[in-house]
Amino acid sequence: MKRIPFLLLSLAFLSFGEAADKPRLNIVFFLIDDMGWTDLGCYGSDYYETPNVDRLAQQGMKFTDAYAAGCVCSPTRVSILTGKYPGRLHITHAIPIQGAQRLKAPLPLIEAVYRKNLPLEEVTIAEALKEGGYVSATMGKWHVCWDKEFYPQAQGFDVNVGGNNMGNPGNYFYPYNGSWRMTKKHPLTRWNTLPDGEPGEYLTDRLTDEALAFMDKHRERPFFLYLSHYAVHTPLQAHKKMIAKYRKKPAGKHHKNPAYAAMIESVDRSVGRVMMKLEKLGLDDKTVVIFTSDNGGHGRITSHHPLRGNKGNFYEGGIRVPLIVRWPGVVNPVSQCRIPVISTDFFPTILDIAGLPPRPTDHMDGVNIVSLLKQEGELKRDALYWHYPNYIGAGHPGGARPCSVIRKGDWKLIESLEDNRLQLFNLKEDRGEKNDLALGMPEKAQELHRMLEEWRKDAAVQMPKVNPDFNPQ
Repeated sequence: MKRIPFLLLSLAFLSFGEAADKPRLNIVFFLIDDMGWTDLGCYGSDYYETPNVDRLAQQGMKFTDAYAAGCVCSPTRVSILTGKYPGRLHITHAIPIQGAQRLKAPLPLIEAVYRKNLPLEEVTIAEALKEGGYVSATMGKWHVCWDKEFYPQAQGFDVNVGGNNMGNPGNYFYPYNGSWRMTKKHPLTRWNTLPDGEPGEYLTDRLTDEALAFMDKHRERPFFLYLSHYAVHTPLQAHKKMIAKYRKKPAGKHHKNPAYAAMIESVDRSVGRVMMKLEKLGLDDKTVVIFTSDNGGHGRITSHHPLRGNKGNFYEGGIRVPLIVRWPGVVNPVSQCRIPVISTDFFPTILDIAGLPPRPTDHMDGVNIVSLLKQEGELKRDALYWHYPNYIGAGHPGGARPCSVIRKGDWKLIESLEDNRLQLFNLKEDRGEKNDLALGMPEKAQELHRMLEEWRKDAAVQMPKVNPDFNPQ
């Protein structure tokens, strides 16, 4: 059963009563799957075409140092929904991957067991907004559980379109079905992302259609639209005409995949259609729009230059993501923020935007970034943290092995949990993480390592164990 503290409930309803005469802002949250930091025109791509997202950036604030709380999808998604670090929740890998089993070779550590379902006891952002009179919908990817009892309807969302336990749709064209084999001992499992559709229908377009219908239906009350596109995750599938267009286009300096470019353009068109609908409904000035990604892009498909790494590891290319916030009348157009933020921060920030009281015992790791949006000051936070006690085992270049990470100011430390090796980088001077300073600056490395150890203890993260059968020879 859901746990919603009585005191917080009382405060929330009191706040709602006091502000009943003030119209609440709508919130549209675009979460793109596997979109890399440079996969947008406004973030430097000279090949991918994203005029609508670029316009969004011109109308709002672009963050240069925004982070996902995980290097793969499920951990970041639970952090957005709860405001807690994945390590604290013990949801540290993409559900239900068992990376060590995939790697097969003897490994130094036995990876930590992680939860396969976001507990119902956790209060989600949808549940918190419901107390303020919001209606909430999730369109697209869910992937924070394995069992149906933990689907969006059980986590505060009034509407769920296409959200289930799978990490990709199997097919971006109708019929939306795919297959997945859990282990050799389990029978082939088939799923349908959506039960209906028209021949030739494309999933990104269909989810956008559903989003427009939801906004139209609920135009008279505050709504939270969590438009969590499956795109641009594999499989690489897009409209043939779009792919043909990019095949004719000269390759960019770092980007060149026509099918991927077409998928990005479809996402961009989704953004454009949503913004046009808001304007048509007279809601564009009453709606805050957030656009971000759940982790870096696939290293075999796109480039994150000048960043090192990609989805599936904890170098900057795996966790640094685009983030744009449009808030008419509050966020200055064409503004930019270089202060590091992370996906746990969305929960308390959205509560503030909605005029609702904070819930510090719930979103305990998130920090309200409204002061940054208003350009009124810094954040009171010492550092950002990541914890990954697992093996990626999913075919991503430079795939992560058990590690913990801290970023404090310009400094970033990565600790390998296999051999306790430390890597230290100064991101201001070395954004591409080419120069490991750990040996030359042992005091700084140890300072950050102590902070990392203290945080792990405070968050009660799960740790891997030594594998007694591993032979280093």
